[in-house]
Amino acid sequence: MELREELQNALNELRKGKERKFDQTVDLMINLQKFNVKKTPLNLFITVPHKMKKKVIGAFLEVARKDIETITPDQFKKYNDKKVIKKFVRKFDFFIAQASVMPKVATTFGKILGPAGKMPSPQLGIIINVDDKTIEELKTKIATNIKIKVKEPSIKVAIAKQSMKDSEIIENVLAVYNNLVKVLPREKENIKNIELKFTMTKPQKIILK
Repeated sequence: MELREELQNALNELRKGKERKFDQTVDLMINLQKFNVKKTPLNLFITVPHKMKKKVIGAFLEVARKDIETITPDQFKKYNDKKVIKKFVRKFDFFIAQASVMPKVATTFGKILGPAGKMPSPQLGIIINVDDKTIEELKTKIATNIKIKVKEPSIKVAIAKQSMKDSEIIENVLAVYNNLVKVLPREKENIKNIELKFTMTKPQKIILK
């Protein structure tokens, strides 16, 4: 049975669970094998076809803008307390930054943004030109991108919402799976199994043939 069918069967089982009063998140776990995390650190952004939620984006820019919540360098002095920075960072799902202010961002916010996995990166987040088109394109890209940073032999990412169509959830899962296989040293051999779950359910395990 191919992976698409296995994922459909897993979703069928998950949807039999008790109805909750909120839109549960669909979590994807990819468990690795024969893979040394320390020798091969993976840090990548994967574009999925269907966005799962609106992401709250913060921008570190030279000049404030109306189309995105902006923090300008003259405001940085407000964030000299670790607790204040932590509270501020929690407000946002993602940060972008103008290249010219990145050194100050790293100095002021780096110790909190880094461990939180929210530091603006050259892959998706650091921009040279700040104009309407660049900001809009970046916002669209961020909405359909999932960050994967492999720190242990099990990767867990929020992939969709329960309210989405099964076909959309499956397409998001396959996008992550197929892109991950491409960057693993032994490709499919490095993947032990896949698990899919809703926030309040037990995971459904898929053994890869």
